[in-house]
Amino acid sequence: MRNDGGYEVIKKAIEKLGSRHKEHIAAYGEGNERRLNGRHETADINTFCWGVANRGASIRVGRDTKKDGKG
Repeated sequence: MRNDGGYEVIKKAIEKLGSRHKEHIAAYGEGNERRLNGRHETADINTFCWGVANRGASIRVGRDTKKDGKG
């Protein structure tokens, strides 16, 4: 991920995380439905998404990571 071309590796890892989103949320602990409500720069608990510099995403990738192609 930190080597040249690592951004593609990062995207693949994120997609793997997304495929098991419900399992990860279940293992994360109690009370997340109150915090992960889609408001206040959080993603909705039932929706997995990611994006570059997206504060409302489940996973936020930094601008420099995208720009540098690794991170």
